[in-house]
Amino acid sequence: MTISDTSLTARDLLDRWEQQQSAYVAHRENRFLVMLEILRLHSPETLTVLDLACGPGSISDRVLARLPGSRVVATDYDPVLARLAETALAEYGTRSEVIDADLATPGWADAFRPWRFDAVLTSTALHWLSPGQLLGVYTELAGILPPGALLLNADHLRFEPHLPTLREISAGHDAQVQGSAFAAGVPTWDQWWAMAAEIPELAERLPERERRFADRPPQPLAPLEFHLAALRTAGFAEVGTVWQYLDDYVVFARR
Repeated sequence: MTISDTSLTARDLLDRWEQQQSAYVAHRENRFLVMLEILRLHSPETLTVLDLACGPGSISDRVLARLPGSRVVATDYDPVLARLAETALAEYGTRSEVIDADLATPGWADAFRPWRFDAVLTSTALHWLSPGQLLGVYTELAGILPPGALLLNADHLRFEPHLPTLREISAGHDAQVQGSAFAAGVPTWDQWWAMAAEIPELAERLPERERRFADRPPQPLAPLEFHLAALRTAGFAEVGTVWQYLDDYVVFARR
């Protein structure tokens, strides 16, 4: 499906997003492979997935393409990325739906009660929340998920200050991966957004994006231990990690 008045399709822009994100997250595809394997091994063949803070649809696209019996409900508060996801995922027809929701606003999960989710997946997203908001999101998820449902959160969970050597190694590795990718022509974050801004249908949503995030400064990063403790506090029965590369993790929780 073509986004209006441009030679770039939604799929093209999503592909460029994948390239850009892979520069910031080394071995990013391995995150998704682990997530999909867990779904394949644990979930029913006909499953419903909530893609939380979906961005342009990276997780949803993989789930829908590789798990034929799946249905995905995706959500994001960013009006530009949500519209791109809606357009890019349209090829899957009624198997996908994109809903606007602000995870920082208590009660956001009420909009998702009509579905019975087998899993919640999210990637490189929840670090935008404060620790208190993060606990709130986990608590609301626990309130709408049935027993046995899974949550998988892939993100950079930085090493704490008492681990300075690991912090230094991880930062150095990030810099090397990004430097090599950008030297090879992979778009940076800012360059990707410049491409998106050239598409009228997305550009018209940029003012609303700026309005929504104007009063949301960067938040202190919650370490792995906080995520695990918050999930237990929220009511998840089984909590741990299923993948790690330096300070990049996939956190697992079962309701």
